[in-house]
Amino acid sequence: MNYRHSYHAGNFADVLKHALQWVCLDYLTQKDKPMFVLDTHAGIGMYDLTGEQAQKTAEWEQGIGRLLQVSEVPEALAGYVAAVRSLNDGDSMRWYPGSPWLTQAHLREQDQLTLCELHPLDAMELAVNFRRQRQVKVLQQENGYAAMKALLPPPQKRGMVLIDPPFEQRDEFDQVIKALQAALKRWSTGVYAVWYPIKDPLTIGEFHQRVLALPQADKVYAVDLLIREPLDNTKLNGCGMLFINPPYGLTQQAPALLEFLRPLLAQDRGAQAQTQWLSESE
Repeated sequence: MNYRHSYHAGNFADVLKHALQWVCLDYLTQKDKPMFVLDTHAGIGMYDLTGEQAQKTAEWEQGIGRLLQVSEVPEALAGYVAAVRSLNDGDSMRWYPGSPWLTQAHLREQDQLTLCELHPLDAMELAVNFRRQRQVKVLQQENGYAAMKALLPPPQKRGMVLIDPPFEQRDEFDQVIKALQAALKRWSTGVYAVWYPIKDPLTIGEFHQRVLALPQADKVYAVDLLIREPLDNTKLNGCGMLFINPPYGLTQQAPALLEFLRPLLAQDRGAQAQTQWLSESE
């Protein structure tokens, strides 16, 4: 394990991922029934953008930095933007929340969040950051895919699994497919959200088709954002989120959210964005 998200916190990929996560959780918490959320690759939960690692790359300046300079954002982005602003003073930008913090902000008394982190240093910091949160359980140095097998289906019956791997292993897409296949057999009604990098669009097309081939994947929705034309397949040219069983509100708000973010986060010519149902069961 070499990946440390501190170098990339708040970049364009985080903005897309966390904005969609926020919308998804908003709709999941509209019902009073308890919710379970499993974050398979949690990171540390909160990032200091003035720290050495974040300053070394300054990727946040082309991500959340751009978004917070906009005075008015679409309704679909308003909650996420307000959450980030609440952590910082005025126009200054120091703290950026990871997916665990954004989920924790949605938790009600009846809800539960389980966080997995494999990197030993990040796992320790994650545990410290959530040590006082009674509804949050941290599994240190735990393989998130193994946790899906062990913890699903949850007692709460409804909720979300957020799968956000670092993709530093060549077979990461294979691992995601295998984990989804096993999880859907145990919990076919859960919401699954998978973040993925876009380098070669052909690889993403193949991934989409493999998800569609899973027996219980009846409702599959994808959101893709390219910040540049993918001429170099070794670069991170964009990213996407694939949802199985997406909440209705997410699919309604995602197009406007994406259309707003595409020109804002573009880093070169050829920036593109699309939302699409991949399955016929809309």
